[in-house]
Amino acid sequence: MNSNTYALKTTPIYAVSSGNGPTVICMHGITGNAYVFEPIMRMLSDRFQVVSIDQRGHGRSGRPTGYRGEDFADDVAALVEQLGCGPAILLGHSLGARNALVAANRHPELVRAVVALDFTPFIEKEVLDQLAERVNGGNRSFESIEEIKAYLTQRYPLLPEDAINRRAHHGYHETEDGWRPLASPEAMQHTAEGLRDNLEDAVASIKHPAILVRGAESKLVSEEAWRKTQQLRPDLRYVVLAGSDHYIPEIKPAEVAELVSQVA
Repeated sequence: MNSNTYALKTTPIYAVSSGNGPTVICMHGITGNAYVFEPIMRMLSDRFQVVSIDQRGHGRSGRPTGYRGEDFADDVAALVEQLGCGPAILLGHSLGARNALVAANRHPELVRAVVALDFTPFIEKEVLDQLAERVNGGNRSFESIEEIKAYLTQRYPLLPEDAINRRAHHGYHETEDGWRPLASPEAMQHTAEGLRDNLEDAVASIKHPAILVRGAESKLVSEEAWRKTQQLRPDLRYVVLAGSDHYIPEIKPAEVAELVSQVA
């Protein structure tokens, strides 16, 4: 994989890329990083140019001041324009799914299709409260990579070992007081708050081919939120993946890669 930091008009964005062909832009969930999509990138790079980014406030990308959906969406638009690769398929997980849907609504000429993993309108307030608490709880120091792996294994019980290793090695850096997350704690706080913004209009207005995906054991997207989203846009395609919780791209990479191929 190749890596590069793009000096976009919105903020510097770090990306890893591989392959050639129509472009797929991958966007991780809150506190994640570009490398969580590595298995999917390998599966798609024989047919697509796959570009996976550290979203603003995360990883090695910039830490600007705005963390609403439109801010993230404008980063994606600026990247597609700079790469000259539009219209692009947007593959997003959680925060990235929200951002993909907003980008498709905000910059329709730059988007070809959307695959949105485990984020929809109608997520309950108490669920988002719990998410914010978990995100803020991750802002701590660790004595070693092994301690990070143990923490991540407890936090993400269904993630395979290779996914834990990627998160540990690409999501943290060594500081004077131990190993700490690369993601900015202030940015994570603002990002978690921004996830509460209403997403109904973006989904109601989307005109692109779109697949919305829910993990059957997801604790973020409830069955009730899923049902309401289907009622909002019954013409979109909806997929539930058995054996997965919220962290679909890391637990079910082959299934996600196949869905990208189908929407292309």
